[in-house]
Amino acid sequence: MSRKKGNPYKKQAARKAKERAKKLLEEKKKELALEKKQENAVKGPMPSNPVKAESSSWPDTEADYPASDELVKTAFLEDEHWTLEQELDLQRQKADAAAKAREEALAKKKAKQTESSKPEEPTTSADDLAKQKAEAAAKAKAAALAKKKAKEAEAAEPAESEPSPDDLAKQKAEAAAKAKAAALAKKKAKEAEAAEPAESVPSADDLAKQKAEAAAKAKAAALARKKAKEAVSDELSDEDLAKKKAVAAAKAKAAALAKQKRESGGDATADEKAKAVAAAKAKAAAAAKAKALGKGKEKEMEEAAAPERPSPNEPFLNRYTKIVSEKVGKQAVEEAYINRLSKDVPTLVIEIDSYIDVLLALKQEEGFTFLSELHGTDFGTHMEVFVQLSCFAEKKDVSLKVKLDREAPAMPSAASIFQGAEWPECEVYDLLGIRFDGHPNLHRIFLGEDWVGFPLRKDYEAYDEEV
Repeated sequence: MSRKKGNPYKKQAARKAKERAKKLLEEKKKELALEKKQENAVKGPMPSNPVKAESSSWPDTEADYPASDELVKTAFLEDEHWTLEQELDLQRQKADAAAKAREEALAKKKAKQTESSKPEEPTTSADDLAKQKAEAAAKAKAAALAKKKAKEAEAAEPAESEPSPDDLAKQKAEAAAKAKAAALAKKKAKEAEAAEPAESVPSADDLAKQKAEAAAKAKAAALARKKAKEAVSDELSDEDLAKKKAVAAAKAKAAALAKQKRESGGDATADEKAKAVAAAKAKAAAAAKAKALGKGKEKEMEEAAAPERPSPNEPFLNRYTKIVSEKVGKQAVEEAYINRLSKDVPTLVIEIDSYIDVLLALKQEEGFTFLSELHGTDFGTHMEVFVQLSCFAEKKDVSLKVKLDREAPAMPSAASIFQGAEWPECEVYDLLGIRFDGHPNLHRIFLGEDWVGFPLRKDYEAYDEEV
């Protein structure tokens, strides 16, 4: 059995199968030989030649195998069948590959043919172009014919409009009707205009009403003017009327003097008349001025007599006074009032010996934790130190005043309670000479320790005029 060269793996597998089959065959032969030896030992010598059987080669066909050697036969058949299937598969694969190769070759051939046939397409498109040209020419001819027919139709329209005289007659009739309607409208308008005077006849009542209303308005206006004049005359009666009266009296006196002189035989000169008039005017002006001054004084008296408005900080003043009286003593507050010239700030005039206690009470009880101002004043008779405390949380202030002896002005320092008092106390000491007992570093800060005198005192004498 001839075998074609194929896949090396398949051939190797076939060879291994053959070797396995040979081994099985040899083992089987050995087993058979042993069985025959045993049978011969029992039955006698073997008629067959085992050497020939052992030396026999691989049978070529199925018929060459003995019937008893089924295993070897099946192995051979399986191997043969396997090799046949492999051969068939290989042949099929080759056939498929060949078919694919043919198909690819055919496809390539067709592609080449199509590519080679492309240049031939313009020849075919030339036919199409010729057809398109023919179609375009046919369309142009059809359009020309349509235009020609349209022109003919337009030319034929006058002939067709011959029956339009009826329409023209209708149009003329419509135009005549419109003209008649317009003429009637104008006629009616003219009649309406002519009828308007007749319609205004009944409006005479309205005119009478309007006249009556106008007369009433004129009367009201006259009354208003009269009242205004009376009001003006009332307003002027205090000053101007007095002047007028004085002028009239002076004129009357002058006229009387002139009359008296004429009766006595002399003529009153114009200077005398002018002097009399001027004197009368001066008297009238003096009288008006006196009245005006009297009115001003009356106003001042009225304003002074008017009740003073209550201050919104009055409750705070009462509360601070009560706290100081309870915590320090009633003698601590010499005077308490609302300073209306300084935003209605509650002000307490404090006894000098209670000054520190009052500061502590207001700080602890009312939350005045900031000394916002401290300055001094020389009133000539005494010195005064002004202190203002503030509470930012409640946005409220209180002022304290301490009166000091002018000859030896001294008071306790507030620096131990409000640290911000250190600098303004130095200023007051520098400019007024007021001493603050207990100050940590009281010294002159502007002028120097060698400076003589205190410039803000009323009796200060400048030793150096150039300074």
